[in-house]
Amino acid sequence: MFTDTHCHIFNEYYDDINEVLTESNINGIYRFIVAGTNTVENKEILNNFKDTKNVYLALGIHPEEANNYSKKDISFIESNINNNKVIAIGEIGLDYHYEGYNKEKQIELLETQLKLAQDYNLPVVVHVRDAVQDTIDTLKKYPKVKGVIHAFSGSIEVANIYIKMGYKLGINGVVTFKNSKLINIIPDIKDSIVFETDSPYLTPHPYRGTKNSPKYIKEITEYIQDKTGITKEELSKISENNIKEIFNI
Repeated sequence: MFTDTHCHIFNEYYDDINEVLTESNINGIYRFIVAGTNTVENKEILNNFKDTKNVYLALGIHPEEANNYSKKDISFIESNINNNKVIAIGEIGLDYHYEGYNKEKQIELLETQLKLAQDYNLPVVVHVRDAVQDTIDTLKKYPKVKGVIHAFSGSIEVANIYIKMGYKLGINGVVTFKNSKLINIIPDIKDSIVFETDSPYLTPHPYRGTKNSPKYIKEITEYIQDKTGITKEELSKISENNIKEIFNI
């Protein structure tokens, strides 16, 4: 049995959310952490999943919102932080990939949310894109905060830095991509991984080009088993133990 530790199951992407969850259950994914990236999404998931068993929430403001967010967005997260469905602050982080980003505002937004996580003793879910060193430097300012590095695809050297800081590494469909070298280091980092899909994005091979779903954790773990010899049973045990450690569920 597996948990999808990072997915975006919103009305915008899926016609029937219950069907998505049911199909995933059939494929051995019994639990879900749905992440918001702005206040609209945070409100939606609080409403959609308030009574849904085995669905937990991460509330956060994504770095791509840094130029437009307001204090009200942070206040909304804080006002709902004690909701029993909310188990993390996320998706937060740094993203320098697209033109027009503001590094200072992104770091300010990240630090604001890291402080929130620190004050309420919650883990974080961290997005990192073309901003590894600034992410590491910023996370180091909050040594009591732990969490997951979302969609990890870096080197063993970077992986070990995050692991030493107390973070787990989110492994998703990227590991199956033909141009990805991530599979080569899975045996070395296996004790620190959790599984995710980032649905509806990052659909694993051979389903690339279609909408992703939490059910594809099955394909991701089977691919790893095939390429490394690490059994799905061991992968499940490792990831579930890490989830319990980080998210306390």
